[in-house]
Amino acid sequence: MDCFPEQEERLMHRFYANDDLNPGSVVTLAEEDARHACTVLRMKPGQQAEIIRSGERWSAEFLTLSPREASLKLLSPLPSSEPSLSVTLYQGLPKSDKMDLIVQKAVELGVTRIVPVLMERCVSRPDPKDSVRKLERWRKIAREACKQSGRCIIPDVSGILSVKNIILDPQLPGVNIVPWENADSCGPLAFSNSHPDLSSVGILIGPEGGIDQAEIDFLCNSGFIPVTLGKRILRTETAGLAAISAIMCLYGEMD
Repeated sequence: MDCFPEQEERLMHRFYANDDLNPGSVVTLAEEDARHACTVLRMKPGQQAEIIRSGERWSAEFLTLSPREASLKLLSPLPSSEPSLSVTLYQGLPKSDKMDLIVQKAVELGVTRIVPVLMERCVSRPDPKDSVRKLERWRKIAREACKQSGRCIIPDVSGILSVKNIILDPQLPGVNIVPWENADSCGPLAFSNSHPDLSSVGILIGPEGGIDQAEIDFLCNSGFIPVTLGKRILRTETAGLAAISAIMCLYGEMD
């Protein structure tokens, strides 16, 4: 029975296709995804899946499938799952594997870009070789989170920046906020009321030790707006997700 066709759509397995569109609207999967579809999911030609390519979502049908290659025919476009508000998360590097969780959940919530930031009070200070390995891991986590949440684009996880290099970031949004425990005059609601037509925003989150006063002074002098997230002190892995959720909700991205 097709009582709940929209539920059937949500249950389709999702894959990222190669960006090239072959004649006859046929797309191919990377070998890793082909192997997963064939050996883990045990899918077969004729079964349908959701394909994400070039920022678009499509329903598709497997034409060929083996552990090494897979091809699918695009059937019909699906509604975009991307928010209209572009959010960049500037995250002070946390210790341990907390960044894994932050990347995963930030992607699920709809961020467009994640930038790790090395700050004065960061405990984690990876060397260049370790930074490359971590960046590869974070990008893989972002890709898997996109697939799970049905995102149409894979948010970029950029290389590590210093606080002073943030203002030199060519992709720095025009409006940026910095949640800070000593900010008491402006919360997310007041911010959204004063910026009703926002199309992009940056959110900078400090590490476990908080944001150094000199860094706050520099950021405020560079145009960042300090905001409060309430009377309670949030952990670094909580603060960014809370700020993203609040902004997405206030700008109608959770309706």
